[in-house]
Amino acid sequence: MSGTRHRVVVLALPLTIPFELSIPHRIFGRAFSPAGEPLYEVVTCTPTPGLLSTQADFQLHVPYGLDALESADTVIIPASYEPASLFEDGRLPDDFAEIFTRIRPGTRIASICTGSFFLAAAGLLDGRPATTHWAWTERFQRLFPAVSVDADVLYVDDGDVLTSAGVAAGIDLCIHLVRRDHGAAVANDTARKSVVPPHRDGGQAQYILRPVPEAQSASTAAAREWALRHLGESLQLRDLAERESTSVRSFTRRFRAEMGVSPGQWLTQQRVERARQLLEATDRSMDLVARECGFGTAQSLRQHFQAALGVAPTVYRRTFRSNGSHC
Repeated sequence: MSGTRHRVVVLALPLTIPFELSIPHRIFGRAFSPAGEPLYEVVTCTPTPGLLSTQADFQLHVPYGLDALESADTVIIPASYEPASLFEDGRLPDDFAEIFTRIRPGTRIASICTGSFFLAAAGLLDGRPATTHWAWTERFQRLFPAVSVDADVLYVDDGDVLTSAGVAAGIDLCIHLVRRDHGAAVANDTARKSVVPPHRDGGQAQYILRPVPEAQSASTAAAREWALRHLGESLQLRDLAERESTSVRSFTRRFRAEMGVSPGQWLTQQRVERARQLLEATDRSMDLVARECGFGTAQSLRQHFQAALGVAPTVYRRTFRSNGSHC
């Protein structure tokens, strides 16, 4: 994407939620190359330019119409309306049919929260995995049975089409896209500027209210912090449990309830993340990267890295260390 900035077009629909509408501007607008150059151009458009109603007690002025979609590299549709007021038959309302005819084939499309209803109604999610706000997943699945809905994740990356859960998960999705485009260093810097976590894996559970067998105020934060400082070591589950002075069984149950994944899955995610950073920022050999991340051998590193990201570590390094970190 050298030479010109990646153009992100945010589609604002009537009764949009201002917070979610602003997320792409905040994240992509704060993404800069190591030389300090902006990496994205962010534009907001709406079907009828002018004053736009919101779900807050104010209106917004949006000067751009649907023509802006025709030059987009990425289109993002944040939440608007309540899905109960639309899509009664699972079809895209006639008022919005023109939207998807303006988007060029091959354009990356993403939704935040219930913006996924628009993608599904347009047929873009048929046969694909997707998510939406947990409160709407049952209705979403009834309306769009051809979509494989996962209510327990923050976002789903299916290549050219991505969906996220509600509110803060939209931040995670946008940071994930920056990471996908420009690597961990740029994404982490962007996250720091917005004072948000640099990485929450898409598979992490949404914060859904579920009954639990007993009140549990304890956290696994101390064990996780300790593990991050010792990723290069051969960590056992009992080592983590001992940091919290609890049994392995209780620790595992508490960890999964808190993080949405098992301790082993979380450790693998963190080791892959550490490997990404080392591959981008250093010239260390694959054997050394593997040891520092706790994978032990280059072969183990390749297996886990390929499974997590769909690309070999050597290819990843070439991608993000050439042309100024792909900027």
